[in-house]
Amino acid sequence: MNPEKLLLAPLSLIYGSVAHIRNKLYDWNVFRSTSFPQAVVCIGNLSMGGTGKTPHVEYLIRLLDKHNTKCCTLSRGYGRKTRGFIEANKDTGYLEIGDEPSQYQAKFPDIPVYVCEKRVLGIKKIRENNKNKKRTILLDDAFQHRSVKAGLNIMLTDYHRIYTRNYVFPMGNLREFRFGVERADIIIITKTGPVLSPITRKMILDEIEPKPHQKVYFSFIKYNNLTPLPGISKQEHKKSINTILLLAGIANPYPLEYHLRKDCYELQTIKFPDHYQFKVQDIKMLLERFDNVFSQNKIIVTTEKDAMRLQQPEILKLLEGYPVFYVPIRIKFHDEDGNMFDQQVMDYIRSENNKPS
Repeated sequence: MNPEKLLLAPLSLIYGSVAHIRNKLYDWNVFRSTSFPQAVVCIGNLSMGGTGKTPHVEYLIRLLDKHNTKCCTLSRGYGRKTRGFIEANKDTGYLEIGDEPSQYQAKFPDIPVYVCEKRVLGIKKIRENNKNKKRTILLDDAFQHRSVKAGLNIMLTDYHRIYTRNYVFPMGNLREFRFGVERADIIIITKTGPVLSPITRKMILDEIEPKPHQKVYFSFIKYNNLTPLPGISKQEHKKSINTILLLAGIANPYPLEYHLRKDCYELQTIKFPDHYQFKVQDIKMLLERFDNVFSQNKIIVTTEKDAMRLQQPEILKLLEGYPVFYVPIRIKFHDEDGNMFDQQVMDYIRSENNKPS
């Protein structure tokens, strides 16, 4: 380990201890966890982002839709400029509800999307509408939000930085000590390669040592075709691309970079922090760099999440006429993991929905 990191160990110990004491107060019922008489599925992680949570939430939305099970999403709405409980609609943008809820609303307009920093209040508001009392609630990024007692806890960890090899902030990017994983019912190892050998699977299982009550599944990202950025004139690109300029404001762009390198001769990445709110000067810098690329077949690519944060009139005006695309993604599971995961989730939801209100 970098010696400079070791200097941060005391701060990590303090940070992790505060989170641990808080969790214990919930375990001892000093702080109250509220249960609700309907299915509540929590999707979260131990780390500060970068595990692929958003596409896994979308996977669950599609799964429930396939089984004719009504659901909604409830997020904090990270990065929004508002506060309180808000229900998304076609006119709410990421500044009102955050980039991830905006993405859910755009892709699944028939699914109610809510944001509220106080999740208990958010669920109570949702339940005030009688037709939502049996609707499955997908709690987005709420593994540390102990005030709600979810019926099914799903914890994600990045294959390239499994939590067992990570440290509490600021030494690493964990939000709490590693043993917080014991609260999870399901652990998903995300962002693996499209091929996963039995030996690799066994090595990871031996490393994380899941508890008897925990199931472990392995997923990977399926990248779809480049899609023109909404809001500007539809652009086309040639099959042979010389240079891709990648605009990435996500926690871990490495898997996308790896994917894009297969489709071009040169990849240049401009990185911003996760959930970054793009400004006009950022886009001017991007376009200046693009104009200076000495190549005929060149395009700008961004992530699906970043595409939501580019939907600002002043930014779209600057991008007009440029070949700007984003990469839609979906989650796939390895081997029989998908069927077993689907079965476990649906068994839980059906058992909850069959209980009397």
